[in-house]
Amino acid sequence: MEEKLPQHRMQITDDLDKLLQILPLTIRQSVEQHPQKSSLIEIVLDLGRKPEARFSGHSCYLSDNLVSREDLEHCVARVGHFSADNRAGIECTLHRISAIRNRQGNIIGLTCRIGRAVFGTILMIRELVESGQSILLLGRPGVGKTTALREIARVLADELEKRVVIIDTSNEIAGDGDVPHPAIGRARRMQVARPELQHQVMIEAVENHMPEVIIIDEIGTELEAQAARTIAERGVQLVGTAHGNYLENLIKNPTLSDLIGGIQSVTLGDEEARRRGSQKTVLERKAPPTFQIAVEMWERQKWVVHEEVAQTVDHLLRGRQSIPQLRQVNDAGEVSITRDPSIVPQTELTKVQSLIEIPSKPSGLRASGKMLPISLTHQQPNLEFEEMLNKSWYQGDVATEKIRIPGPNGEDFPIYVYPYGIGRSNLEQIIDVLKMPVVLTKDLDDADAVLALRSQVKHHSKLMQLAKDRQIPIHSIKSNSIPQITRTLRQLINMDNPDNETEDLRLFTKAGSDDEIEALEEARLAVEQIVIPQGQPVELLPRNPKVRKMQHELIEHYRLRSDSFGDEPNRRLRIYPA
Repeated sequence: MEEKLPQHRMQITDDLDKLLQILPLTIRQSVEQHPQKSSLIEIVLDLGRKPEARFSGHSCYLSDNLVSREDLEHCVARVGHFSADNRAGIECTLHRISAIRNRQGNIIGLTCRIGRAVFGTILMIRELVESGQSILLLGRPGVGKTTALREIARVLADELEKRVVIIDTSNEIAGDGDVPHPAIGRARRMQVARPELQHQVMIEAVENHMPEVIIIDEIGTELEAQAARTIAERGVQLVGTAHGNYLENLIKNPTLSDLIGGIQSVTLGDEEARRRGSQKTVLERKAPPTFQIAVEMWERQKWVVHEEVAQTVDHLLRGRQSIPQLRQVNDAGEVSITRDPSIVPQTELTKVQSLIEIPSKPSGLRASGKMLPISLTHQQPNLEFEEMLNKSWYQGDVATEKIRIPGPNGEDFPIYVYPYGIGRSNLEQIIDVLKMPVVLTKDLDDADAVLALRSQVKHHSKLMQLAKDRQIPIHSIKSNSIPQITRTLRQLINMDNPDNETEDLRLFTKAGSDDEIEALEEARLAVEQIVIPQGQPVELLPRNPKVRKMQHELIEHYRLRSDSFGDEPNRRLRIYPA
């Protein structure tokens, strides 16, 4: 029974007749009469063997007669010139004919791959293509990577009206000949004289033709991976393919690992190794990935999407297992997106530790997309609005008697502090982490001291007058930063703070995640092992703005100067000696 394409995928053309014209008569007739010729993938002709037709799930012989040298010469005479990669094409078609040669250079086998242009191939990832982020397609040969590239080029060039340049090394994307196949739309095609020059043509495309998007098929060498990174750093969207079933294949491939940020060996300090529960020498990602999104093409209708390649690679290197998106499309064109831990293959990198971490999502009312009214049963029906409004102005604590415990030097602990203009969350974090005998109060009458921003005190005479009347000292700080607050609280409770004391890094984190702790540990080691003892400046690894701010605060704790330099996403800190 003839296999049909899904309804949402409309076949443009496969020009099968033009391919059949190069075949010997008996083989051509056998293909023409085959009931499944519309799903034919390739025809294989090997000297001294039966001609074979390969379909999606099976293969069959086309004739009982063995392929002769005359049959091969008949085919070779009717195709274009074979290039250095032993590939040729048929002009104005997408078919690819690949040759197998003997040691003398004579052709003893042909693989005739049928090229098709199909609409709707990228339905599952269309919004990712339109996002402007660089996308890497992974998959085994024959799963449809090149067909997807063709459709991506057409959508970006015709529908989004972007300047698209295709680096077509083997003329497989846009067909053989000087005129590209109409399946790529308005996209422009640059041909490559020899496969080993592909990286040079990639750079030439950026320098000479001002593309917004560059499309590359089969990135396979280290030079091509470096060229791809250079292009991405110039702000050009990249769409490329590479052989490999899973993202882990690239991590273990030293030639292509630069596509996902590169891998380097890092030696951890004793404390960091204990905190992680790992060996002292570990693998880390070297830099931001060239491609922000990776798509594993498992089947033609079943793709797995890694929306954040950097996060996925970091998890894999630490023996963790992230759950990507599984996207499938049915015959009606309906796309389903799921996250199922059972779909994640257990590779060598994920067998170490199966720690499932689902990416954080909004929860509660935000996740539902709507707000629900509060039930009236929780309100006091006899409470008038004016009374509620007056009560809302009262911010005092519940009346409680102060409890005092003698400190090590005879102090009365805890100390009640009234904060003014200072982030309460920062104060609570410092008190909790350092176990300080300090209690925050909202009632000035119960306070032992006022902690306020210097700029707020200067323009608030009423606060100064109230504190003077109650004989409460005001401790002012210059900025609302962790080091400033910590230093003032230590002075307030007479807690010694030697300059060489290692501060608890949890003070400077916001979410307390492993990435934040790791970035702060990197800054701490740089200061304590290089900047202070050797008097040399140090540059840290690129971090996002939120993490860089934490690193700045930590450097301020050491009373050193630091600044950020470079462009996103490679912006990083430089620490200077005192």
